[in-house]
Amino acid sequence: MLEGKKIIVTGCGRGMGEATFLAYVRAGAKVVGMDIDQGTGQQAADAACALVQDAATFIPVDVADADSVNSAFDEAVEWLGGELHVLAHPAAIQAASDPATVSASEWDRMFAVNVRGTMLTNQASHRHMKVGGGGSIINFGSISGQRSEPGAVAYSAAKGAVHSWTRSAAGAWGKDGVRVNAILPAIATPMYHEAMSRMNPSEETASFWMNHQSIALGQTYGDATKDLAPVMVFFASDDSGFITGQLIPVDGGQTTTR
Repeated sequence: MLEGKKIIVTGCGRGMGEATFLAYVRAGAKVVGMDIDQGTGQQAADAACALVQDAATFIPVDVADADSVNSAFDEAVEWLGGELHVLAHPAAIQAASDPATVSASEWDRMFAVNVRGTMLTNQASHRHMKVGGGGSIINFGSISGQRSEPGAVAYSAAKGAVHSWTRSAAGAWGKDGVRVNAILPAIATPMYHEAMSRMNPSEETASFWMNHQSIALGQTYGDATKDLAPVMVFFASDDSGFITGQLIPVDGGQTTTR
């Protein structure tokens, strides 16, 4: 389905990024995985090459740093043979924060990775896709950017900014043949399990009513390989060629967008 596609996946070391990375290789693409964690990123690339020899490689990146992004993307496109067709950008961070006490440094770190990182990776991708006639950029938003999040105010604000950026970039870059969409997932990642493990019983109950109860398909978060990866393949493929500027929930019915 993705034969001939040249792809970059950020946050490839684990969770949704790793599942996307491996799915693209299985679908026939040539893929560069990127992550700030060189250990997990290289392990994911090794797993990808075990599936299809020489179909993948790993390049470290700090998505919040412009020089790191531009250097890594230029290196990746060179390895990909001078072309870039798809960016999948799951790389992100999440942390609790209270609107009355969130610090400037906590706020700035959340926006640096989640918002500036989206801007920088999208800009680098557009630069390469434009000269090649177009492509698909797949950002990652969240239900947190759609609703009140009193316990994670900085994360909620950052994801809301990703949603707005996605719509605006799609509107600006359509003339270049570059599509920009955002996936809003409810997927049980390592980050999700780590957050759940830190909760006490009352926090678990609150989380159920806020996050799980509204998931129509079983009141449970989805699986990255089974539930998310096929959607990522679709948005990387030409079959999604007339879709841009959209927020796409992959969440079992947890939320709706408008």
